[in-house]
Amino acid sequence: MAPSRSNTNQPWSVPRGPVASESREDRGTASLTATLPFQPTKFMVGTEQGTIISCNRKGKTPAEKIVNVFPGHLGPVYALQRNPLFPKNFLSVGDWTARIWSEDIKDSSIMWTKYHMSYLTDACWSPTRPAVFFTTKMDGTLDVWDFIFKQNDPCLSVQVCDEALYSVKVNEAGRYIACGSQMGVTTLLELSDGLYSLQRNEKSLVTAMFERETRREKILEARNREIRLKEKERKEGSKGGDEADDRSKDRENLEQELIQKAEKDFSELMQEEQKSAEEERTSRPASAAKASPEPTGDDEGAGDEPQE
Repeated sequence: MAPSRSNTNQPWSVPRGPVASESREDRGTASLTATLPFQPTKFMVGTEQGTIISCNRKGKTPAEKIVNVFPGHLGPVYALQRNPLFPKNFLSVGDWTARIWSEDIKDSSIMWTKYHMSYLTDACWSPTRPAVFFTTKMDGTLDVWDFIFKQNDPCLSVQVCDEALYSVKVNEAGRYIACGSQMGVTTLLELSDGLYSLQRNEKSLVTAMFERETRREKILEARNREIRLKEKERKEGSKGGDEADDRSKDRENLEQELIQKAEKDFSELMQEEQKSAEEERTSRPASAAKASPEPTGDDEGAGDEPQE
């Protein structure tokens, strides 16, 4: 299906969802948000790998051209659109969820839907109500979400057809919505007044909700950063401790070798001294025998007293 182009306030998207005969490598196509009137140089791209990239056409260096990279989804990003009344927040669709993001949070989305049983294919904001957006699924269902009224489930689900829905578009007044199916059938639906008429205090409520969720994600992001830093320090400390242990072991081994060598030298010295002592003991009786001669007969007779 060719890209459906609209004016500069609406996204350019290729709502091509997964078909049963297609492999996972063939079903991924990127989505693109066009520039806004007050931001003519900025645009966003959803990739087949699930990441969302915020770009600036006036950037001179690669770092200036790619402003932010968001983790996105587990699969290709099929839809990407900024909230028309809150352009700092944008909507994305990929895998089995729809997510709402804030430009101030890079690591995670601030709001998201539950994981559906059927694959999501496209999504768009209501141009008149900032809390309302629409999603289409592979089972032919159109879901209408109003996160002021209900956050966990859509406020309305309509079975448009029995085949996959691949695109959805709302007119500028927000009253009529068109859905395109896999076989090229376009279905035009009319919404009730409560789904396109701006509710009382809706802007202030949406502002408070976006700020609350953004603040919560900032706290979680700071906490995760602190945990990662402590883990890094712990690993570096354990690595340094291992090196210190190795050095202490080397010192202990060296001391042990010196002690063993000293003991060996002492043992050899003692053996030599013992050997010398034994030689002295064995040579001493022989020298004593040589120094004292045996007595003779004359000596014996001379030693007797004379007889009368």
